[in-house]
Amino acid sequence: MKTVLGCIADDFTGATDLAGLLARSGMPVSLRIGLPDRPPSDTAPFEVIALKCRTAPVSEAVADCRAALKWLRAAGAQSFFWKYCSTFDSTAEGNIGPVAEALMSDLGAQQTIYCPAFPENGRSVFMGNLFVGEQPLAESPMKDHPLTPMRDSNLMRLLAPQVDGTTGLINRLTVARGAEAIREALEGLRDKGVAHVVVDAVADADLQQIAAACRPMPLLTGGSALAMPLPALYAAEGLMSKDQSTSRHPQVDRGAVVLSGSCSAMTRAQVKVYAEQSPHYRLNPLDLAKNGTAGAKTWLSEQSMEGAPLVYATAEPEDVCAAQAELGSGRAGEIVETALAELATVARDCGARRFVVAGGETSGAVTQALEVTRLDIGAEIAPGVPWTYCTSAGHPIALALKSGNFGSEGFFSTALAALEQP
Repeated sequence: MKTVLGCIADDFTGATDLAGLLARSGMPVSLRIGLPDRPPSDTAPFEVIALKCRTAPVSEAVADCRAALKWLRAAGAQSFFWKYCSTFDSTAEGNIGPVAEALMSDLGAQQTIYCPAFPENGRSVFMGNLFVGEQPLAESPMKDHPLTPMRDSNLMRLLAPQVDGTTGLINRLTVARGAEAIREALEGLRDKGVAHVVVDAVADADLQQIAAACRPMPLLTGGSALAMPLPALYAAEGLMSKDQSTSRHPQVDRGAVVLSGSCSAMTRAQVKVYAEQSPHYRLNPLDLAKNGTAGAKTWLSEQSMEGAPLVYATAEPEDVCAAQAELGSGRAGEIVETALAELATVARDCGARRFVVAGGETSGAVTQALEVTRLDIGAEIAPGVPWTYCTSAGHPIALALKSGNFGSEGFFSTALAALEQP
C-alpha cells in the first residue's frame, strides 16, 4: 500500500502510543522496531519507525532520525511526524530540538510546530507551559525522572537552547479562534524568521484545529495526540480509502509475563496493585551489579506462565537515587534494561506469549532481545497503549508496551483481560 504519513518516534512505547492512536482510524498501521535494514516493501498507509534515541548522544540521535526519514521517503511518504513524549522528556542538549532541526533541513522546511499536548491523558499546554494533570511539568513527578528530570515547565525555555533557530508561541487565545487564525499566526511568525513554534492545546478540539491548520507542513512534531486527526484529513483529501480496515491478528497462547522497569509514579502504583494478586520478583540494580541475573532467571523459570508473573525494577525515587549514586545513572539503567531483556527471553522460552512491558527504555530492550523488527497494531488497552502483534523465535506473540505514566492503577490486569476479548 502507498505510505501517506511517515513517523519517527524517539522510544518504543512512544511509537506504540502513536501507532495505536493512528489505528483508531481503522486504517493499517505498521510499526518498525529500529531502523529497517531493507528497502521499503509491504508498507502501510501509516508507517512508524521506533528508535531508542531519547537520551542518546545528540549526534547519534540525529543520524538515526535522518536515516529513518530517508527510509520513509523511499516508502513514498510526503508528510512526516517527529514524535516525542507528551511530557517533553529531553536532556538539556536535546534530542527534541536537534532532531527537529535536522529533519527540517532535510525536508527544506522553514518552520514546524511543537505540541506535546495529550488531553485524554492529562497533558495540556497553556501559554507555552506544559501541565501534567493540574500540575506544571516542573512540579509533577517528572521532576524526579531518573534519566530526564524536567525542572522547567516552559516549552520555549526548554527548546531554545536545543535549536539554532528562533522559537515562538501560538497561544490558546489564537487556537480558540480556529484553523485559519492559526495559519495566519504561523505566517506572521514565519515572516519574522521564527522557525520553531510552540502551540497551546488544552482539549482535543484544539488538536483538531491545529492539525487542520498545519496539515500542509512537511514536518509536524509533538505528542501522539496531535497525529490523531490526520487520518480523517488525509481521507477527506482522497489520499486513502475510507473503507480500508486493519488486518486480523493471530491468536496467541495464554502464557504471559509482566516486566516493569519504569519508576514513574503511575507505574509504581500499578506494580503495587498487581503484586498483591500475582507472583512477583523485584530486581535491585545494586544486587544485579554484584550477582547478575542468575537468581531472577531461576525464580522465573520455576513460575507457571499461566499465572502471568511480574518481574520489576520499579522503585521509589530515594531507592533510584541510591543506586545511581553508587553505580552512576547511566550504568544503573543499563543494568536493569539488560536484566529485563534477558528475562524476557527466559519467559518466552518458558511459554510466555503475552508480554506487558512498562517503561520506554525497558520496552526497547525487551523488543530487541526478542528480535522483533515489525509490529502490527491491535486494539487499545488504554489511551495510547495498544496490543501489538509479531513473532519471536517462530512463536506468535503479543506485546503491550506502556509508557511509564500511562494507564490506570489496574492496567496490568486490564491489559491481560483485554486480550481475552473476541
